[in-house]
Order: sequence, then structure tokens, then C-alpha cells
Amino acid sequence: MHKVVISGTGLFTPPHAVSNAELVEAFNAFVGRHNAAHQAEIAAGTMEPLAESSAEFIEKASGIKQRFLMDKDGVLDPERMAPRLPERGNDELSLQAEMAVAAARQALQAAGRDGADIDMVIVACSNMQRPYPAMAIEVQQALGINGYAFDVNVACSSATFGIQTAVNAVATGQARAVLMVNPEICSAHLNFRDRDSHFIFGDACTAVVLERADAAVSARRFEILGCKLATVFSNNIRNNFGFLNRCDEAGIGLPDKLFVQQGRKVFKEVCPMVGEHIIAHLESLDIAPTGVRRFWLHQANLAMNQLIAKRVLGREADGVEAPVILDRYANTSSAGSIIAFHLHADDLNAGDIGVISSFGAGYSVGSVVIRKL
Repeated sequence: MHKVVISGTGLFTPPHAVSNAELVEAFNAFVGRHNAAHQAEIAAGTMEPLAESSAEFIEKASGIKQRFLMDKDGVLDPERMAPRLPERGNDELSLQAEMAVAAARQALQAAGRDGADIDMVIVACSNMQRPYPAMAIEVQQALGINGYAFDVNVACSSATFGIQTAVNAVATGQARAVLMVNPEICSAHLNFRDRDSHFIFGDACTAVVLERADAAVSARRFEILGCKLATVFSNNIRNNFGFLNRCDEAGIGLPDKLFVQQGRKVFKEVCPMVGEHIIAHLESLDIAPTGVRRFWLHQANLAMNQLIAKRVLGREADGVEAPVILDRYANTSSAGSIIAFHLHADDLNAGDIGVISSFGAGYSVGSVVIRKL
């Protein structure tokens, strides 16, 4: 069995930053139009008026101040409130593949590798833009990679599950090196007309190169000490969009075909699950929580991250121990913990230990314990 390292990471950030104030302005314009159009029903008591949102409410509820989107104008149009992302021809590079290639090139450069050095590609994210051919195979072709490729979907935990899959392939000799990418276009499956969730997500793509420790050439290497995954079925975070929708026209266009969640239940159930998962993982590796220099947690909600870190450490964690990027990027699903790792790992010293952890729909939770070399 070969030891495995993370030898490079990459990040693609979309071109359009959208503040809470911009999002609220569009949402409240929609609310005003909706309530005016249904004034009679509201007056008769047969319909509840929609409530406006506010930038202060969003930041207090989530810690989010802005997000990056692949398209801004469509989302901020009160008549549309969805990104405008034109379909591309079958001979053009797909949008998700384009994002993945951009992040992958950064990760390959950081690792000192090119396509010829990679034997396996994993595209791991919450939603693929098509069922087949696999997005990963398209990315493989675009980067000139031989070997094989496939897609993985475990919602917000897709990256850690993808890392575990890559570690297994490298450790057993199936692949010399693996490229794992997370192209998240969360804005395309977010209901921007839902007050409770319209602010949650942003778009981004991350990439990670994993390879044999004895072959890695990059200066920035992190040894994988262990991976731990767990799933428990729950309907509290769900998206019912799929090809079977066309078989029952009654459901087309209903809110459950986009992101839906019962946020309070998720908070109450997921936080202890993740905290206990990380503690058990560290115990299995004979590592005390106090011996961990940094926690790169899934960036879904600031209060969730603070509570999970407190459960693991037994005290409040500061911004150095558990860095936050969701204030700028919002929730980017599987990419979140990897963005935090990509942006907040350079200051670690040789021997420092860190934990990459993700959690979300499924429920799913994954943790990857690493050591800086």
C-alpha cells in the first residue's frame, strides 16, 4: 500500500459577485409584485402575503455577506430569478467541464504535473448538468488525460467522498495520480423566490491532485493519514429534479424540483453527528483534538461550523483554527471545505495536522485527516 499525498489544489471563482443587498433588492421586488397581483386573495385571507427579506437577516442567519455566480443578471431579474446559462452544442465544452478544467489546471500546476501524469479523474459535486456521458470523461478529454474517469454525487460531501475514492486508487496502485474536481453551479438548483433559502448558495469549482507520496514533486504536500465516511438517510435536505419528472406532468415546476430543506432540523441533527464523527476519526488515529492545527469545515452556515468546532475542541475555535470563507463565497456545496483548505493552508508548518470535513444532504459526512510534510 502506497502512502498518498495531496500535492496540489485549484480554485475557479465565477466572475460575478453578488452582495446580500443586491439579492434582497431583487427578492423584495418579486415579493411586492406577487403580493400586488394577489391582493384580493390576501385581503380575503385565502392567501398569506410573502414577507420581504433583508441583508441584515441574511448575515445574522448564515454569516454570508456575498456570493459568486456564473450569471448575475438573470438571478437579479425579479421576473426571472434564475441564472441565464445558454445551452451549448454537443461539440462545445460543457459549462461544468469549463469550470472544472480551469480549477484543474491550477491544481496540476501546483502539483508540478500535467495531464500525462494523471490516471484517473473524478468529478464530484451535488448536481451534474447531464446524466451522461459523465462530466469526468469530458474533463479527462479536455486535459489530455489517459486512464479512466467517472462522476460522484454525495451532495455537499462529494469532495471528501471523492478524496477517499482517490486515496484508495493510489494506495492500491490502480492509479499513479488522481484529479478530483468539484464544479458546483448551485445557483441553477436554488429557488431564489424562497425567503428561507434564496441567499444560501454560490457557484465555484475546486480541484485536488492526489498521488503517491514517494513520487510527488510539489513543495506543498499533505499526507493523508485517514479518511472516514458515513451516511444516514434523511429527507430534510432534498432535490427531486430528475428525468422521471417528465413521466408525471403534475410535478413539473413545483418547488421540490429545486433545493428544499428543513433548516432547523438539519442544524439540530447534523451538528452532533459531524462533531462525533470527527472526534471518533481522530481517536482511531490516536490524535487528540487539541493536536489539530486547523479544521477546514464545510461552509454552509457560520453557526453550524462554530458549534461543530466547539463540540470537537471543547471550546470556541478562532478564525485561524477554523477559517471561514462562506462570508465571501456563501455555501458552495462540495467545494466549500476545499476552498477553505486551498486558501488557508500555506501557513502550516511541517508536522501540523488538519482535518477537512464536509457534511450535508443524505445525511452524509466525510472527514480527511492530513499532515503537512
